[in-house]
Amino acid sequence: MFDLHRLRLLRELKHRGTLAAVATALSYAPSSVSQQLSQLEAEVGVPLLEPVGRRVRLTEQAEILVAHTEAVLERLERAEADIAASLADLTGSLRIASFQTAALALVPTALGLLRDRHPRLRVHVTHMEPEKALPALQARDFDLVLAEEYPGNPNPRPAELEQEDLLDDPLHLALPTSADAMDADGPTAALRSLADHPWAMEPEGTAARHWAMTLCRNAGFEPDVRFESTDLLLHQRLVEQQHAAAFLPDLVWSGQPPTVALRRLPRGQRTRRIFTVVRQGRSRHPAVLACRDALRQAVALSSSQT
Repeated sequence: MFDLHRLRLLRELKHRGTLAAVATALSYAPSSVSQQLSQLEAEVGVPLLEPVGRRVRLTEQAEILVAHTEAVLERLERAEADIAASLADLTGSLRIASFQTAALALVPTALGLLRDRHPRLRVHVTHMEPEKALPALQARDFDLVLAEEYPGNPNPRPAELEQEDLLDDPLHLALPTSADAMDADGPTAALRSLADHPWAMEPEGTAARHWAMTLCRNAGFEPDVRFESTDLLLHQRLVEQQHAAAFLPDLVWSGQPPTVALRRLPRGQRTRRIFTVVRQGRSRHPAVLACRDALRQAVALSSSQT
């Protein structure tokens, strides 16, 4: 019988990449993590790690062990969910990660609903972009992640994660009043008319940036990106102050009237998908079910205000 704690350390190493990252995440000394994994190797009887430069990687046998560990942990999460469902009151903690616009437009309303219905449930919210939040969900740093998917840029869908659609959020070309795109004939022409204009976009490596660059290139130009930030409220302010053009979603205004001029985007590029993600073993936990229900109601309340 293998030690579950050591198996979890091996799993953490797969998801976090380095012994130092595992030690930091679990508040252990790196030497302690290394010692525990050495003991696991002795239990299993085969090498589990092999050096690659200054780092280590999992052997084929270690990958087999991690796959089985994932299955065991999923069953344990299902057991936890069943126990929670058998109780009259919803207690404990729920850890949520959300990107900015959803955190501003939807999460506060959902938190209010959860507070009223389940006052003993502690909810922790972290502002984090999906590119980092989804791997952290797999590493069990969070219980639920609010994520986004842009047109033509589908996210990876690991088998151990479960997605549930929340809403389709319309996307728009936001332009300074000084730009002449308002007179352009059609969405692509409006984009092309901003070829020489400064742009605000999200940083390189994000799904939003890849989508935005593709959109501009399909319109026939390479955008002059002078402002890079994941903060879409900054993008909005830059457009308001005539510094840049940008792509902005409806959620930026949280049900209020837009503060900048908007133009439609080309067909097939007009909405991003917003959804919640949980681990499969966590999907039936009462806290997760309650949170997803509260988020759906927050969407309905937001839509009724527009």
